[in-house]
Amino acid sequence: MQHRMGKGDLLDAQGRLIERGWATEEARRYKRGAIKAGPLKIKEWDYYCVLNDAYGLALTMADNDYLGFVSGTWLDFRAATATTVETLIPFPMGKMKLPESADAGDVAFSAGGVSLAYRHAPGGRTISIDAPGFDEGRGLKGELFLAQPAMDRMVIATPFPSAPRAFYYNQKINCLRASGEVIVGGERFVFASETSMGVLDWGRGVWTYDNTWYWGSASGVVDGRAFGFNIGYGFGDTSAASENMVFVDGRAHKLDQVTFHLPDGELDASPWRFSSNDGRLEMSFAPIVDRASHANVGPIESDQHQVFGRFSGTVVLDDGAKLEVRDLIGFAEKVHNRW
Repeated sequence: MQHRMGKGDLLDAQGRLIERGWATEEARRYKRGAIKAGPLKIKEWDYYCVLNDAYGLALTMADNDYLGFVSGTWLDFRAATATTVETLIPFPMGKMKLPESADAGDVAFSAGGVSLAYRHAPGGRTISIDAPGFDEGRGLKGELFLAQPAMDRMVIATPFPSAPRAFYYNQKINCLRASGEVIVGGERFVFASETSMGVLDWGRGVWTYDNTWYWGSASGVVDGRAFGFNIGYGFGDTSAASENMVFVDGRAHKLDQVTFHLPDGELDASPWRFSSNDGRLEMSFAPIVDRASHANVGPIESDQHQVFGRFSGTVVLDDGAKLEVRDLIGFAEKVHNRW
């Protein structure tokens, strides 16, 4: 079953989801003040990842109540490296002021020598980073414009069955054509809109303590058309809707369930495979680099593997047309959090 949501508020007066399901626009209104969960439960983040065939930039701003962080990762696919600078913020409790909408509200935050800014602009949005201490003082600085014409996105509202006031409201906006430049250690890297695309992962919610999720995403050009997809599962009760969706020229094509077939051993040592129960998506994935991190402090643990690589395979659209995908840059991840 794939239930499509209507428009309205996200939460009722008791802080529970009014409707669970999927949409292709910001159908439900998130309000931090409507949450009725206990203290230190709210999770909010904006994650941008912009890639081309040679290199990429990933930026995260997160306010998870008891712990926030700002981070930037520079990805070099030719050297198969991922280098991250990150600053932790204890007990931000909403002071990072992440917007209540993915379509409005600018945010800028600086901590520990890392400054990030996300701003809306005519026709799209800009993202920027300034981190002089990146990679032992080499420095990371840049600004990218992400064009966003009228286009569909993946939106999902997911409950957690064991906790009626827990939920996850997520938006993924693929195929944001990127332009601008990033300077790493004095070297200039240009992002051209013909060859560079980004994705926004906008997440708001109240999570239960122990979760493992799987997520895959790619955006690029296939047969001369803007093409992207979002696949994933593993958290909450997704019986009303999955987050699996393909995008072609700004239009969404909804998939049912997708399974990640992970390799044994190191996740960047062997190819991955992905298949859908409706037969509409079959992909292989050749890893390039694993952006891995592991932290364990008392009851809090995060074990993350975001593997960047190239997708190849086939996708069947809503009208039955089949697209062949070859060596499309993107990422797939497995994350286990106790938080």
